[in-house]
Amino acid sequence: RRVLRILRDAFKICQTKRLLHSSKTRFALLCLAAFACQISSSQSKPASRSPFAFASGEALSYGIEWRLIYAGSARLSFQEQKAPSQWESKLHIESGGLVSRLYKLDDNYSVEMHDQLCASTSQFDAVEGSRHRQTKVTFDRATQKATYLERDVVKNSVVKTGETEIPPCVSDVIGGFYKLRTLNIQPGQSTQLAVSDGMKSVSARVDALNKEEITTKAGKFNTIRYEAFVFNGVLFKKNARLEIWLTDDARKVPVQLRARMPFPIGTITFQLEKEERP
Repeated sequence: RRVLRILRDAFKICQTKRLLHSSKTRFALLCLAAFACQISSSQSKPASRSPFAFASGEALSYGIEWRLIYAGSARLSFQEQKAPSQWESKLHIESGGLVSRLYKLDDNYSVEMHDQLCASTSQFDAVEGSRHRQTKVTFDRATQKATYLERDVVKNSVVKTGETEIPPCVSDVIGGFYKLRTLNIQPGQSTQLAVSDGMKSVSARVDALNKEEITTKAGKFNTIRYEAFVFNGVLFKKNARLEIWLTDDARKVPVQLRARMPFPIGTITFQLEKEERP
């Protein structure tokens, strides 16, 4: 307010002394006006540190279906960190029902991101059946390399290590998923996302296919269906199709995900059941 009062007084003085006839004076005062408005705006309400529609944080809960039977649950969260332009996403997947009796699954994945959702580090703790593996990937922006380390917790041994070259900004699979949500890709359009799992770095194509109405336990949603090409030797060797349904709005909430794999695995579907926002 004080800045605006000073600026207003300056305009009055200039009008009185006919200084506004000078183009240089007018330009200087216009610049001061723009600067003052920015100061006033930033003081009246705190500016968001992130351009993303979901940056304030969210937690999404999913039910998992395998071959038309309940297979477990998943929880995906996204949270802004205290440091500017720093985010963390966590994914927890747990088997349930009959599937849990056949094959117990308890996976925890986390990734730290910075700037435009570029990956910094990712950690994966996977308890699957009798196996327990821990994997850490470090994405070094300075050297433009990603390093991979996988350990067998049960045997206390190193299973696999690796290194791959990466671009200055690369996403892990989850980060690429969030980056897709920041883009306005309409049916008939495609985009390329730089993605790495620490062992390999690729440019993965994502196609926007068509608009569909999806109903889940969380409600009815207008969505756009996408297909992400990360399987079939692109990033992962496994043969599969990955489809993603995002709400057709600014937030692009992931309502449904589906992986179609050949026999004996078949189709696995994640459907949104609950959305929590701060």
